[in-house]
Order: sequence, then C-alpha cells, then structure tokens
Amino acid sequence: MIAEKTVKRLNELIDQNRERILKAADFIWKNPETGYREWKTSKFMDEQFKELGYKTIHFDGVPGFYADIDTGRPGPSLAIMGELDSVICASHPEADPETGAVHACGHHTQCAYLVGVAGILKDPQILETLSGKIRLIAVPAEELLELEFRASLRDKGTIKYFGGKVEFLYRGVFDGMSAAIMSHSGGSISEKPLVLYKGNNGCITKTITFKGKAAHAGGGPHRAINALYAATLGINAINAIRETLKEENYTRIHPIITDGGVAVNVIPETAKLESYVRGANPEAMVAENKKVNRALAGAALSIGAGLRIQDIPGYMPLHNSLDLNETSKKVGDVIFGEDNVEINTEWKAGSTDMGDLSCVLPVVHAGGGGGEGTGHGNDYRIIKAETACVDSAKYICALACALLGSGGAELKRIKDNYKPVFASYKEYFDFVDKIYSEKELVKYDGDSAAIIW
Repeated sequence: MIAEKTVKRLNELIDQNRERILKAADFIWKNPETGYREWKTSKFMDEQFKELGYKTIHFDGVPGFYADIDTGRPGPSLAIMGELDSVICASHPEADPETGAVHACGHHTQCAYLVGVAGILKDPQILETLSGKIRLIAVPAEELLELEFRASLRDKGTIKYFGGKVEFLYRGVFDGMSAAIMSHSGGSISEKPLVLYKGNNGCITKTITFKGKAAHAGGGPHRAINALYAATLGINAINAIRETLKEENYTRIHPIITDGGVAVNVIPETAKLESYVRGANPEAMVAENKKVNRALAGAALSIGAGLRIQDIPGYMPLHNSLDLNETSKKVGDVIFGEDNVEINTEWKAGSTDMGDLSCVLPVVHAGGGGGEGTGHGNDYRIIKAETACVDSAKYICALACALLGSGGAELKRIKDNYKPVFASYKEYFDFVDKIYSEKELVKYDGDSAAIIW
C-alpha cells in the first residue's frame, strides 16, 4: 500500500520537521483560545504555512484558513484538517487566567501535526508519487461551547453555523473533496499512536429561558412566579422521561443552569438553561428533542412560568468510513507495527462537527495517544509529545500517500463505495436548517395558558 522508499522518505522528512512540529504545539498550548476567537492561533499557523511557501486562503469574520497542494497530475482531492480551538477549564493550572481557556482537548497537537504535514507533503520526492490535490485546513470552533457568543455571531451574520467545519462546508471549503481526514491526537485513554473507532453521537443545542415574576423573597413570595423553580422542575421532568429513550439511540441530555437569579432576597424572574440533546442518528435526535421540549413546557405550566426555547443544530452523528478505517489500519501497521494500532468498536457518546462532514463525505476521525489525565479536565496534559504530535503527522502523511498514490486509486475506490447519509450538500443543509427554531412555547393571556408548538 505504501512503497518502502516512500516510508523511508517520510521518516527522513519527519526528522527534518520535528522541531517545527514541537514548537508549534508549545506555542499554541501557551496561547489557548476558544471557538471563533482563535485569532492569535490562526495568525501563528498562517505564519508557519507562509514560511513553508504556501498561499493561504482566509474568510471574512472567522479565524482559520486553507492552503492547497497540487500534485500536477489528475486525480481525486483530499482534505486534511487540524482544529484551532481550546476548551474552558478555569481550574486547570495552566489555563488562561482571564478566560479560563486551556487546550485540555489536545487540539494544539492537531495544529502541530498540521504544520508538520504542510512541511512534509510538499516535498518533491513525495509529490512525484501522488496524484490529485490536497487541501490543508486549519479549522476553527470544534468545541461546542459559549453558545450565546456564537448565537450573537449568527445574529450579526458573521457566521451561519456554530461548528467551524460546518461553517467551512457552507462557505465551500470542501467543494470537490473526495474525503476528509484528521486525527484527534493527544488522547489520554490509549497510549497507542493510532486508534480507530466506529463513530459517535450528534447533538442539538438548546438555550432555554423560563420567565416568571419577581417579588420580595421574604415578604411577598405569594406575589411571585419563581423562574428558578420552573427551571429545576424542567430538569426533573427531563429526568422523568429518560427511561422512554431507546438505548440504541445512545441519547444523552445534560442541561446546566446558566442564570438562576440575581439576588437572594428577590424571587428569580428569569432562569436560563443550556443543554444538548445527543443521539446516534439524526431522526432520533429530532424526535427526542421534541420530548424534551414537551417536558420543559409541562414544567413551566405547572408553576405558571413562561417558556422560550431556542433550538440550534449542533453536530450530526459521526460515522467513520469503514473503508478509510481499513486503509488507516493497513497504513498504521506499516509505520507503527500491528501492536501499536488499536481498533475500538465502542460507539462514543460525545459529538464533533466531523460528523457533519461524514454525512456528505467519507471521513476518518482517528485518535492518537500521548496525553494524560481527564480530557477537558484540570489534570489533562501532554506527556508524550512525540506520540501526540510527531506520530500523528507521520500517520496523516502516510495515509495521504496511500490514498493518492497509484493515481489516487485507493481514494477513488473509497469515494465510489461511500453511501452518504444525504444525497447532496443541499439536502444536508435543508435538514440541518429545519432544526433551527426559536419559539415561545408557553405564554399567558390573562388566566388562560397557551402552548405554541
């Protein structure tokens, strides 16, 4: 699948680019930024690419960019990605003291391997073995957080979609691509440099506002409608329907209270929740989200509060291409040895916007080790940068060579065998756009209540 001569040259190029890779990881670890705020990270990555001789293509209003490699021979096109954003974990000892941002997600290692891939795949000896085109993409905003901030960007027309890959799909970055690949390197579950798995949940994001009536908490609670109590009733109502959710849909619902009142001696007039409804297939996500809305509406009615819910599409379920997984396994066996490639058959309940790409393209979202501690937690750190950053660059480059070698025959085969969830980009966006909803589900007209569904 990969010629011995190519493997030897990749190893030489990895050695030549090792320092650049590790320096990139170190810089980005020390400068974490959350989604659609990654301006410093994007600038650093842009500088790295330009030093390597690339022309980078940017977009108005959002961080990130892409750059192309043209082999000069006809063939399919391959997208290779690295994610720019961090999470928020203020208790992490190395979190940004002002924002709480920290790369406890390991995305800084993705940026590092992407820099390495940029340095390696432009090598003339590698390029002469390949056909088609490669698009290297520094993509923003994978972690689905700070929903109000992203909603404000959407309201201003800066973005249309919350996830960076979805936004880039909408802006045409993936037009003409035959497949998309990446590695979520820096994992802390496995020590192996390459982990392949089946897929994971998608999600719908929710902003939930209960509206009550304020009054003195001691002297006049009988004049009030406690929005916080309505919110807690709503959480309990969600818990009461969990046994009705089918296990094969892997449904996860996990609301948090983001606003529960302003003063202890004032009955809360407003209470806000944020939540996801996660699931293993798009239809289940939509159906079970309706159950959640009904439960929340019942809670509001029971206490006399109003209710407004904003539903926004998060991410679609990820289904890694079985063909790409198989090719990745063969590549990993060659460059790492069979004992260093892990096949994980467990369905994962987290979510990523790589799932949206998997609805329209064959993708592989591999994993790699090198981390320690709890992902997104305050004890996460990289303990094996060689595994997390350098080995991931080696895997991605070797996979690209396997897919685009021999005239791109392997990538053509995978693309031809792929059966997308949606027949076209338009069909995908039509489905996603129908999830958008902002409705006043419960309001009052005098003594009568009306539910607007």
